[in-house]
Amino acid sequence: MPSPRTLKKELGRNGGSMHHLSLFFTGHRKMSGADAVGDDDEASRKRKSKNLAKDMKNKLGIFRRRNESPGAQPGGKADKMVKSFKPTSEEALKWGESLEKLLLHKYGLAVFQAFLRTEFSEENLEFWLACEDFKKVKSQSKMTAKAKKIFAEYIAIQACKEVNLDSYTREHTKDNLQSVTRGCFDLAQKRIFGLMEKDSYPRFLRSDLYLDLINQKKMSPPL
Repeated sequence: MPSPRTLKKELGRNGGSMHHLSLFFTGHRKMSGADAVGDDDEASRKRKSKNLAKDMKNKLGIFRRRNESPGAQPGGKADKMVKSFKPTSEEALKWGESLEKLLLHKYGLAVFQAFLRTEFSEENLEFWLACEDFKKVKSQSKMTAKAKKIFAEYIAIQACKEVNLDSYTREHTKDNLQSVTRGCFDLAQKRIFGLMEKDSYPRFLRSDLYLDLINQKKMSPPL
């Protein structure tokens, strides 16, 4: 596991982006063959979620213990950034109100993506995020190029990260590429959001990863 200094340096260098915050939890290691077996099994999913929750607590604990140790230097920018990301149990409880509230929280978004990786279904969230980024593009030429890339990566049949869309939505989105606008992925994005809302989101709320956050003990104030 990377040292606290390495993790701080990595987070600081990348501005604490959601992607790197997610990697902070899941690590850079690839899934082994044993990990991939039984990914459709409920017990297997629970074990992965429990292990991820334990790993996340251990990594966050490194920063806390380091700052509480005798002679520790005052926390730097990266320390404050990591601390500011972690929600209180009250904040985490709000994620249970709707998927929208979860995705609007930077830490919540990273934790949800980490959870989806344990289920090998992160392509849905990645597609949704790609659509959000697409809407921010101002140049028409860049918008057209990005639209084609998103379609090829997530929507085209047998795409490397193909998401589960019905044939009508796929064809409708394909037709939209003839005249690209910021709304050309709206229907597909809505469909995928609905899938996450009905499927992976409820499982996330039952996962050890989420339950540990809402049941976390409050730190006692120093004497």
